[in-house]
Order: sequence, then structure tokens, then C-alpha cells
Amino acid sequence: MDSLIIEEEEEDSLVPTPPHRKSQSYSQQFDEKPHHHQIRKHSLDEAPRSSATSATAAVYFDSSDDEFSTGGAILSRDSFCGEDYSVVTPPPNILVGDDRVEPLPEFIGAGGGGIFKVPVRAAVHPGRPPCLELRPHPLRETQTGKFLRNIACTETQLWAGQENGVRFWKLEEAYVAGRGIGGKVRRGDEDTAPFRESVITSPTMCLVADLSNKVLWSGHKDGKIRAWNMDASDDDDSFEERILWQAHRGPVNSIVISSYGDMWSCSEGGVIKIWPWDSLEKSLLLKPEEKHMAAMLVEGSAIDLRSQVTVNGSCSLSSSEVKYLLADSVRAKVWAVQSLSFSIWDARSKDLLKVFNVDGQVECRVDMIPHIQDQQVDDEMKLKFFSGGSKKEKPQGFLQRSRNVIMGAAGAVRRVASRSAGAFSEDTRKTEAIVLAADGTIWTGSMSGQIVQWCGNGNRLRDVNHHHRPVMCFCTFGDRIYVGYASGYIQILDPDGKLIASWVSHNEPVIKLAAGGGFIFSLASHGGVRGWYVTSPGPLDNIIRTELSQKERIYARQDNVRILVGTWNVGQGRASHDSLMLWLGSVTSDVGIVVVGLQEVEMGAGFLAMSAAKETVGLEGSAMGQWWIDAIGKALDEDNTFERMGSRQLAGLLISLWARKEIRTHVGDLDVAAVPCGFGRAIGNKGGVGLRIRVYDRIMCFVNCHLAAHLEAVNRRNADFNHIFRLMVFSRGQHLSNAAAGMVQFLFMSCSLGLSTYLFWLLYSSGLPWALSLAAGVSTAAYTLKTTTSPSIGTEEAKSDLAAADMVAFFGDFNYRLFGITYDEARDFISQRSFDWLRERDQLRQEMKAGKVFQGMREALITFPPTYKFERNRPGLGGYDSGEKKRIPAWCDRVIYRDTQSSPFSQSSLQCPVVSSVIMYEACMYVTESDHKPVRCKFHATIAHVDKSVRRQELGKIITSNEKIRSIFEDLKFVPDTTVSTNNIVLQSQDTVILRITNNSTTSKAIFSILCGGQAIVKDDGEASDYTPRGSFGLPRWLEVSPAGGIIKPEGTVDVKVHHEEFYTLEENVDGIPQNWWCEDARDKEAILMVNIRGSCSTTWTSHSVKVRHCYSGRVCLLDFKPSNLTKNLGGSRRHQTEIRRGKSR
Repeated sequence: MDSLIIEEEEEDSLVPTPPHRKSQSYSQQFDEKPHHHQIRKHSLDEAPRSSATSATAAVYFDSSDDEFSTGGAILSRDSFCGEDYSVVTPPPNILVGDDRVEPLPEFIGAGGGGIFKVPVRAAVHPGRPPCLELRPHPLRETQTGKFLRNIACTETQLWAGQENGVRFWKLEEAYVAGRGIGGKVRRGDEDTAPFRESVITSPTMCLVADLSNKVLWSGHKDGKIRAWNMDASDDDDSFEERILWQAHRGPVNSIVISSYGDMWSCSEGGVIKIWPWDSLEKSLLLKPEEKHMAAMLVEGSAIDLRSQVTVNGSCSLSSSEVKYLLADSVRAKVWAVQSLSFSIWDARSKDLLKVFNVDGQVECRVDMIPHIQDQQVDDEMKLKFFSGGSKKEKPQGFLQRSRNVIMGAAGAVRRVASRSAGAFSEDTRKTEAIVLAADGTIWTGSMSGQIVQWCGNGNRLRDVNHHHRPVMCFCTFGDRIYVGYASGYIQILDPDGKLIASWVSHNEPVIKLAAGGGFIFSLASHGGVRGWYVTSPGPLDNIIRTELSQKERIYARQDNVRILVGTWNVGQGRASHDSLMLWLGSVTSDVGIVVVGLQEVEMGAGFLAMSAAKETVGLEGSAMGQWWIDAIGKALDEDNTFERMGSRQLAGLLISLWARKEIRTHVGDLDVAAVPCGFGRAIGNKGGVGLRIRVYDRIMCFVNCHLAAHLEAVNRRNADFNHIFRLMVFSRGQHLSNAAAGMVQFLFMSCSLGLSTYLFWLLYSSGLPWALSLAAGVSTAAYTLKTTTSPSIGTEEAKSDLAAADMVAFFGDFNYRLFGITYDEARDFISQRSFDWLRERDQLRQEMKAGKVFQGMREALITFPPTYKFERNRPGLGGYDSGEKKRIPAWCDRVIYRDTQSSPFSQSSLQCPVVSSVIMYEACMYVTESDHKPVRCKFHATIAHVDKSVRRQELGKIITSNEKIRSIFEDLKFVPDTTVSTNNIVLQSQDTVILRITNNSTTSKAIFSILCGGQAIVKDDGEASDYTPRGSFGLPRWLEVSPAGGIIKPEGTVDVKVHHEEFYTLEENVDGIPQNWWCEDARDKEAILMVNIRGSCSTTWTSHSVKVRHCYSGRVCLLDFKPSNLTKNLGGSRRHQTEIRRGKSR
């Protein structure tokens, strides 16, 4: 949602037309069946439109599938949260919980439209393709030290690199119920499909599969490279690596296998190393007990490319970190990716071919001199706070001098914030992902969301931009390009970069994509793994969605939890343990979650200034706040009964949450947020702090607010709520990125702290309006650093996080007062407990009636006396303020909420997953430590969620039993008919032969790739020895094939050059035969080329075998093609024998 739309909605929400009051009875609705929303059909052929362009369309999503969205249904006027307000009383037969408690009557505000709409859920997400939940979203707290960070896929296995090793899934078991490791269920993997896990290692940074040798290679943070057998035994709970060696001093960022079977790896400092296949092959042949020898063998063979291009200490490469490598198998090249530059290398000769930047400009040499930071910052911070004027100048007064100092200091602070943000923020042109497309072009993605297409020689072809968030990863399948974004989106592009489809795949960044087994697997940053069918979007989606929705009763589950919410304006004081027990500890016996919000924990000019300065560098909290958290935890018996989940403090606002240990395994993913509303919307004396948490796979948000004070500030309070609701964005918290940034931020914080303290002293002592204005301005500058260093924030993230939650509870000191009544009248009504009349004079109720605040939300009817204002340490109703001001009592302290109900007292279902009711709403009138009374509210929530392991099983049954689905999968096996011009080629020195591939299909494109199934030495009798493949079916060094891949149009042809190139060896022995130093291998050699053919969306392929023999002796070679010893490598290949086409020697 863009900013213009937000401004329009703000006007509509703040100044609506007051609706007429409406009386309504809901008693006839209680016995009806729960309403199931009709799921609309959807199209994924276009990118999702802004909600503003289709304000009346419902957007369905399932929060159990990790979806957050602001969309919802437009509810009719007969609905309780539509355009009118109402008071509903539960019928006598509505009881909740095992103890059969009757819910309290509730007042429901008007205006529940726009971003305040109740979110609509569905059993199966209709806004995206159905997917295989291979690993459902695990709670973040269960993944410490075990997060998944990489995936690599073959046709039968999916491998994942994690922070403590690797794991893999067999795709044949993808639909099996989760059973943990060796039958032992581990937290976070309760619903994960069966998998195997390695021994504990250093964090895995990258993965690459070598199908020719059935080995998976992994690079690790400790600089080591490990090899894992793909056919690991199922006997042991954990498996060990086959070989390992120390490859780099720093982390191994990327590994690729080149067209010639060599391994390339990269690390920090611009280091790129090559590990020749010959040494890797020998190390793999050693026994497990000879790992040490294998490591020495490989380490001794390393080729450091950076040292090869360094002459007299001058290197043509940047010393910045090499983040990614890409093997261009079409042209036998390797691309190395640094932050803002690329280098292209010849995979055969290992020569550097080209260095160029992200704009496509060729760089002859990269300047490696460290950038010298601007020294003017230090000069600007040398401020003369008390500089005397010249003799000729007229002396200035104290206030004028103070004003000049403040103005100069404020400007300096803003300049420091701006420069530091610019210095340490990442360049949005930075490359984050790279991939080789089927047509041989290279695609790169940047932090700005821009995607660039390059030719194989490094020339920029086109730019496309379909999304504003950073590109995180790519993968290809057929002629399609899949793009994963930091927003959780996945997009599909055609070879020309046009958008085919787009959907939200995860609620967190998609960090890796991998294709295999008929799926596109996506890994989110939270560790969840999903498999998307390669046919999506398509007819398969609707079939699965319909069938799976009909099985809802099989995998739907329900759980109940009671939530205690407490709010108290503590007035900068402390409370006794007895008071906390009276308020909270005495009512938690049946509670699963406790949320406590405090206001005015600590105030004062100095503290507010300190708090604002600390927020700029991601620091929050105070000693007083920690005292309150510890004291409340003691009252809740957190050592034995409850576990503290987290907290957030903004100046005097504090919110904290505890979960009962019995349900702790279902509660997690805690995120925090804070929105200041005081002093120019920058200082936290007013504002809101929030916690977002996942409970039984449903999202709940709790927001503690302290809104504007004073009787007449109604509109300001409404605006504060609107500001908090729209701008509250949850995150895991702020952290310092690096030491250098931390030093600048510390300098900035110190300056802000001293300046802000001085400003507040002026404000409090003089009350001057200009001091107030400057204080707000400088504090706003303090927040500049946090906002400007996040380039990933865009218009789509302007939508409210609160609007997407299944349950939202606002509580705190809202400061709404009683109007149209005197102090004495209020005291009389209170003493008579005439709360019905007082409620009609409540500002908050009037504003909710008019739909101006808390739109569509609910509050239990108040049956306790006003909670403000009291004299401290005076119990009972006699303690109301009797001083000179005699403030009129008011219900300042409130708890207001909404859930997913679209009609009062609905039944919980996957369409309405969270149904809550209030079973306690009261004030503790005998707690006297503050001028406010603490309030507590107890909810009973029924939560519907999905057993994802069972649903995955049901999905597997649908896939195997539905004839239409089986027919669709059968169609995916289609491969266009192709022919090759020959299957026998003889080469002499420097010969070139043209191999022509013809696509006989009249309608389908053919995608070809050429690999080497193996090579052998020709014996004296003319027969070849056993064929042995190189790494990833790489070519022998004496053979060049170009292009080795591409797309053939219907009825089209492509000419492939098969060329012999001189190859020299530095080895003293080749296969045990002594060689001369730097001599060509003089033996006749033979290789088998596999020309693999796929369709544009084929899950299988066919293969043509072409025998290539190099006759060094120049004798005439007659080939009698006998491919029997290659049957295991070629699978279902088709071969066409034709005449040999020879090229002339050069």
C-alpha cells in the first residue's frame, strides 16, 4: 500500500459520518452452522494488485501457512463489525472452557472496514499454488544453532545445509508423516518429512551436487570443504563425511564444478581456488581411515587464481569478498561475483578473460587502496557550545545564545546521521544472486530488485524489475526462471524476462531455490521448506485445492488457551509483591499466556532523552524496566510455572510476555515493535510497544499504548491510535552490524543524548514553544539512522502488520475521559455504581460508536469503577483525587481486542481460526501504589489449526489416486523428438567437427545440454578401457564443445562445434606411465558425449550418445560403437547412427 493511499484512508478513518444507532438481536444466530466463506477463483498470471485498486475484493489466506496480509472480507451491515456499533450479550447456552464459564457481554465498535477488516482465512490457501510442506515453518526458538541456510536438489533427494551440518530427504518419502530422527522427534521438526542428518560440523555455507560420483560437496564457515555420500546408509542416526580438507582461511562462500570437472571455491579477500579433478578423484578412492592422506593430497593440489593474476604486488582483481561462483556450462567459463563487480574465467585454461562492474563497464584494474573516510565529521562534531562574540558585536542574551547553539548542534547531528547512514548502508546495486538460464544467458539480481540479463561474454542485454524488494536467489527449470525475494515472493519469468506468475510463498525471505523431482523447492529464512509443483500455476492447482479442502476434517485440529492481559500506569513507582499477586498472580491458575503492559515505568527529561538516543542504535530497556519484569516474573512463579518469552520497552512504556511451560512448545516466533507518538512523533513518552507471537500456528499481537492526555485531546488520541496501528512493524530487534558502524552510531548517540538532555532541560524550565519544536526535530534525526539504513523497506511493507494478525489486543492508558459531567456528579454515580449512565459519557465509547478509533474492535462491558485518578496509598473509592485540580474520574485504562470472527460467537474453524471471548474484565481497586488502578482481562481463545503432517499425507494420497493428476504428470514426461547428425566422431590434432542437433517437433521447444558420460584411454588393440566420468560429467581437457547447451526452436537446428585442443600435463606420471615434464599425453583417447534433451517443462529427458575419439598417431580409426558399458549412465537414450563428418585440420 503506497503512501498516498494511506493518507486517503487516514482522512476517511479520522472523519467518518456518524452512523445511526441500531439495535439488533443475535440470539437466532447462535444455533446456526458456522458460515463458510466462498473461496474465489484466482489467477496467477499477473502480479498481485494493490488492495487499494480492489477495495471490495476479499483476499483469502491461511495464517497457519505463514501468510500475513491486510486483506479481508467486506462485511455487511448486519455483521457485528460492519458500519455500525452494537452491544451483544451471549445467550445462556454459550459456555466456554472445561469449567464452563459464561463470556461477558461486549461492546463492538463501528467502522471495521479498510485496513481494520477482519482477516479471512481458508483451509487451503487459494491465493497461491498448493505446495508440499516438506518442512513446515519451525518456531524460531527451536532453531538456535540449527537454522537451514542452503538447499541443493537432485531428482531423488533434497539436501539442506544447516548451521550444524547437513541433512537430506528422499523425495520418495516426501509425503510420509514426520517421525523425527531415528524415530526421535526433535523440537522444530515434529511435522517434518523423514530425513537423515549428518554429524555436527561448522555452519554450512554452500552445497553442490556431483551426480557422476554420487557425492554432495559442502563448504563451511570454518573454511573446510566436505564430501558426503549420496547413498548414505539408513542404519545410523547420523552419517559422517567421506573426505574433508582445509580449503580457505575464511568461510567457503560458494562451490561450483566447472565444465571440465574441476572444483572452484571462493572466500574472503577476493580468493578463488581451483581443486583439480585428478586429485579429488584420487582422494575419493582412499579408504575412510585414510582421510588425513586424502586431505593432504587435495590441499597440495590447490591453484590460487588470485596469485596467478598478481604481478609485482598489483592484482587485477578487487580484494573484496567473492560471494558467488557460477559455472557457465554452455561456454566452459566460470563467473565470480563480488559486491559490485564480476570476473569471467576460462574453465579449461584458467585464464582471466574479463573484469567488469555491475553497470557492464570493463575494469582494467581495481584500486585496492582502502577508502579513506571523510574527516569532516570529526570537525563538525567539534562544537563550541559557548563561543563569545567579537568586541564589535552586540552581546546576546542567554536564550538567544542557547538557541544558536541548539540550531547548530541539531544541524550537525542530522549531517552526522545522514553521512553515517550513507557510509554504512549497502549499495542497492549489490549482486545477491546469479543463475545460468536454459538459453545460455546469465541472470543476476540485486538488492534493489533489479534483474539483469547478460550474454556469456559479460555484455549487458536487458534490465527488468518486477518487484522492489531484494532478489535473494534464482533457479531454473526448463526455460523458466524462478526468482525468490526478500519479501517472501516467488516469481516466474520467461526467457525474455517477462513475468509469468507471482505469489507469496513464505512470510519471510526466500533465501534459496532448487529444482528437482518435479518440484521447485523454496527455503525461507525461518527454516521452512516448501515444494511447488513445476506445473504451477495450472490446472493441477485447482484439482489439489478442491480435493484437499474436502479433507479438512481429517487434518483440522482445535486447542484452547486462556490469555491474561494486564495493564497498569505505575506512575514511576514500584509495587509490592502482594500487590502484584493480587493483580496477576491470584488469577493465573488456568492461564496459558500472560501479557503485561506498563506505562510511565520511568519518565523525566533526562530519561526520555537517553531512551531516544539509545533507540537510534537499537538499544532499549532500563534498570527500572528490568526490575518490573523480574518482580512480575516472581509473582508468576516463572521458575516453575511460566517461562519468560520476551519484552520491549520504549521510554516509559513496557510490555512483556510469559507462556506456561506446558504449552511452551506451541508458542514462539516472538517479534517486537515500538512506535513513538510524543513530541513530534519521535519521543516515547507517548506511543505504543507491541509483541507478536505465534500460538498454535496462529498469529497474535499485543500492543501496550499510552495515548495523548487531557480531556480535550480526543482527536489527538484517535490520531495516536491510527498512527500506531498503521506504522507498527514487527522485527526481531535492532543489532549493531559492525564495529565501525557501531562507533559512528555511538558518537551520534552521545551527541544526541547530550543535546536532547539540554533541550529537555530548556523545555521543562522555560516552556518555550521553539524548544519543544527543536526537541522533536533532533529526536526525529535520532530515528533517521534506523530508517535510512534499511533499503529493503518498500511500498508493499506499508501495510499494517496488525491488520494481518488472527488476534490483536490493545491495552494501556488510553487517556479517554468522561465528558459532560462534573467531578461531584461522577463521584455520586460511582458511589451508586451507576456505570450504565457513566458509560454513555465515556469518550472512548463515543468515538468507537462513530467509527473513529479502534474500528470494528470489541471491549467487554465495563462493570468496575473508573481507574483514574487516585491519591496514592489510599484504598477504596474514597481515594479519588480530591486535590485542587479534582480531576474527573475516568476509565483511562482499557483492554480492547479483535479476532477472526465475522459474526458474534462464531465457532472456531480453519475459516475462522481464532474465536475469543472475555471471561474476566476488572480493576484491582485495592492496589494503591499509583494514581491509576491496574486492570486485568482474561480471554478464552479457541484456536483452529492444521496438523501439517497429516495434511501432507492426505496430499500424497490425492497425488497418487487422482486420475486427472496422474494424467498431468504423465504429460510432463513428454520430450520432443530430436536427431543428431552423427554418433561417431574422430578427431586428430586441432580438428573440429560440427555436430548438428535437429528438433523434429513442430510445436515444442527442445532444451539440450551436452555432458561427458566418461573417458577412457585406447589400448594398443584399439579397444577403449573402462569409461570413468569426471566431476559432474565434466569434459576431458583435450575436448572442447561449444555451445554445450541451449534451446532449439520447433523444427530448428543447432550446430555444435566439437574441437580437439592440445593438452599438456605437468604430472610426472599419468595412470602410472612416466611422462616428460610439460609434455602432451601421446596416447589415443576416447570420450562419450551425452546429448540430453528435455522439453520446456519436462520432468524426464532422453539422451543421444556420441563417441568421440582422438587419434594422436594420425592413423585411420574405425569406430565400432558398442555403448553397452555406458548403459548405466545413459538411461533411456536413443541413438542414431549416421556417417562421420570430419572437419579439416588447422
